[in-house]
Amino acid sequence: MGNFLTSLFSSSKPSQSAEEQAKNDLKNFDILKYDGVRALRMGKRAYAIKCFTEALQIQDDFETMNYLVSAYSMNSQLDEALEVLDRMVAARPDDVKTLLTRVNLLFLLDKDAEVIPDCERIIELEPENPAAYFQLAKARKATGDAFGAIADLTRAIAIKEDFPEAYLSRAEILLSMGQAKEALPDAEKGVGLAPEEETAYLLRGQIHAALGEAEEAAADFRRTLELNPFNEEASLASGRLLIERGAYDEAIAFFDEAIETNPSFARAYNERGRAKNLKGDKDGAYADLKKSLELDPEGEVAKKLDGVHTNFDQLYKGGIF
Repeated sequence: MGNFLTSLFSSSKPSQSAEEQAKNDLKNFDILKYDGVRALRMGKRAYAIKCFTEALQIQDDFETMNYLVSAYSMNSQLDEALEVLDRMVAARPDDVKTLLTRVNLLFLLDKDAEVIPDCERIIELEPENPAAYFQLAKARKATGDAFGAIADLTRAIAIKEDFPEAYLSRAEILLSMGQAKEALPDAEKGVGLAPEEETAYLLRGQIHAALGEAEEAAADFRRTLELNPFNEEASLASGRLLIERGAYDEAIAFFDEAIETNPSFARAYNERGRAKNLKGDKDGAYADLKKSLELDPEGEVAKKLDGVHTNFDQLYKGGIF
């Protein structure tokens, strides 16, 4: 394959007529395009990109551009994929599928503000498109417009009543605004529509916890862990409930199991250390905190300590809790 492109283009003859040249270009385009498709299916992304790029130099073909976007995305070349998508949108500004593809890519590139005009354009073209409202809400939430996000999610739900992601997203925003009571019905609806979705139970558990409903929260966190034993947020929340009610031995045993399941779970070490400290085991608390920092030197715990102590080894054992 290495010399394929060179041999392909060197086959053109200067003496060819315009008609013959056009036929030859069309033939070369087809060869490049479909060889690129085969290469992409075989996982040869770099070669596929080369084929599609060369093909597009011969002819601006929308389908080939779509293949090139896929190849760039699979190859983690997201900026290059966006450049091609921009060309596609310019060529077909009313193509909803392409606009939605660009929206997803913009999110991956953390260009949340740029998502908004694309979503608004989709809504102009398809006023009853619930996915557009959902993505618009996601962009508004990311740019700090919580009320706008709630309004967009409400519109999405009005169009599509069985939209668990929209209910859960609205519940999450309401919870973040301190409106746990208002968030609970949405979380209930999300759980009902997606009973095997771990994040639905996790969110409902967090809402119950915010409402002071410890037993209901614990049940939801347990269900989350049944669905995914590696869900770190559910593990932390479960252990914290035990600590809050003064069940320090139970909390320590719980985090023992969590650490056994995931030995690199830095925050579990920190929470176990907190339980040990509250129980009076300063040495054990110090050891767990130190392990937590070793595993995640740039994490939340390290940031809390930053600027407070210059030398961790000189810390008063247990004094940081």
